[in-house]
Amino acid sequence: MANHPSAEKRYRQSLKRQARNRAARSSMKTAVKKARTLVEAHAPIADGEAALRAAFSVVDRTAKKGIINPKTASRKISRLARAAHKASLAPAPKAHVKAHPKGQAKAQAKSQAKKR
Repeated sequence: MANHPSAEKRYRQSLKRQARNRAARSSMKTAVKKARTLVEAHAPIADGEAALRAAFSVVDRTAKKGIINPKTASRKISRLARAAHKASLAPAPKAHVKAHPKGQAKAQAKSQAKKR
């Protein structure tokens, strides 16, 4: 631990900054994750665009405050935008339909009969 009053004060300040930076970085990660989840889930366009705008804003803000490197922020925004563009071009996935249990049993019986 620090011995001089000024060093003690610097330590207290560093703890406050550390907590503030951690909170900002966490909210940035949450915003990016939320946007990516909406984009990958093929959510309605309005919801996805709103989440993307919010994520871009949060990432830019954390870079502006010096919490993350500006190039890191640029890379995150670029990757997020590229994922959104890629998802907008891809067709929406079809809903998974479970086969009927009796149908599965028949299919298994047929495959076993072929093996014999």
